Amino acid sequence: MTEDLLGRHRAVLPDWLALYYEDPLEITHGEGRHVWDAEGNKYLDFFGGILTTMTAHALPEITKAVSEQAGRIVHSSTLYLNRPMVELAERIAQLSGIPDARVFFTTSGTEANDTALMLATTYRRSNTILAMRNSYHGRSFSAVGITGNRGWSPTSLSPLQTLYVHGGVRTRGPYASLGDDDFIAACVDDLKDLLGHTRPPAALIAEPIQGVGGFTSPPDGLYAAFREVLDEHGILWIADEVQTGWGRTGDHFWGWQAHDRSGPPDILTFAKGIGNGMSIGGVVARAEIMNCLDANSISTFGGTQITMAAGLANLTYLLEHDLQGNARRVGGLLIERLRAVAAQVPGVREVRGRGLMLGVELVKPGTDEADPQAASAVLEAARAEGLLLGKGGGHNTSALRIAPPLSLTVAEAEEGAAILEHALRSTIQ
Repeated sequence: MTEDLLGRHRAVLPDWLALYYEDPLEITHGEGRHVWDAEGNKYLDFFGGILTTMTAHALPEITKAVSEQAGRIVHSSTLYLNRPMVELAERIAQLSGIPDARVFFTTSGTEANDTALMLATTYRRSNTILAMRNSYHGRSFSAVGITGNRGWSPTSLSPLQTLYVHGGVRTRGPYASLGDDDFIAACVDDLKDLLGHTRPPAALIAEPIQGVGGFTSPPDGLYAAFREVLDEHGILWIADEVQTGWGRTGDHFWGWQAHDRSGPPDILTFAKGIGNGMSIGGVVARAEIMNCLDANSISTFGGTQITMAAGLANLTYLLEHDLQGNARRVGGLLIERLRAVAAQVPGVREVRGRGLMLGVELVKPGTDEADPQAASAVLEAARAEGLLLGKGGGHNTSALRIAPPLSLTVAEAEEGAAILEHALRSTIQ
């Protein structure tokens, strides 16, 4: 059955639509932190549909909310008042930390970042954007144009002029050997120098932890230091929280809060986890920025009633069950367990991240050279033992990405770590 579906997939879908595994699997259902494939195999899910299944698979509270809303009305568009959309916007505006916040809902993180770019360039009357090396912000024409990761940037054409600055990757690049304070100072000097050679940019867009880039991040405080420079020039700060939001990092509800000395971002984008699998994205911005457009706009599917019902139920569950705290506690145990394993496996260069957003970077033993083949081999070996992982990375895809639902238990974390340890030891010599 799977072979037949794979053949049909290849016959009608693009060649560039990536599939994991030599023998791709069809996931048919899930419960809690586990999923099952079409052949009945059970897996512990350490990737959550690319950080999207934030609370749990088939969570009864969300299923009930979606079912009840579907029985009333599924969709009407933003041309009509929409109670669930207003209610979710109110809660997100309050949680965002942005003063006088306005919220606009989209259907994806890509569309959210697209909207943020339109707002920033309109507000600032500039099409120049600062972005981070090794970044990823989506697959639309404008989002690809600001993506600093060659593996996910299929064209150099763009409606924007993009300038890339240092800082998103702590342990590689020209400043890697510096201590944290000196690293930040060098990145700030680089930013100041860049601004001296260009017309005033509209905004800096940055992921607090780079997702597709392999869960890399700067020292805490870098973006606060950047913000001081940006404010001198009136340049906006866009925090891309599509992967880092909603408490996944454990220490903070939003990733930007690790860089909050200079206040909240001007614009915040979100998606993925808030819908727990339903298609929700969005933008939060100060009213003066959000309201700067001088033309009409709507969103046909952004904020539709059924996705808003899911988002409200999901956010309520996350807050009432303190899943941010669980991510901090269980994630802290998991990263220490993995670091103990890494110390005994020569092909593991680094275990990094925070909360339940962890990366394991692989290199060829005895070198600092990325090893994407090893990453693929570990992915296969882990799957064979019942664990699903993700991949990512910059110049080469050589980092394993670990991002399970935030309700992960200590026992499940230990189970996953044991499987990953065996997969690493059996594939990396």
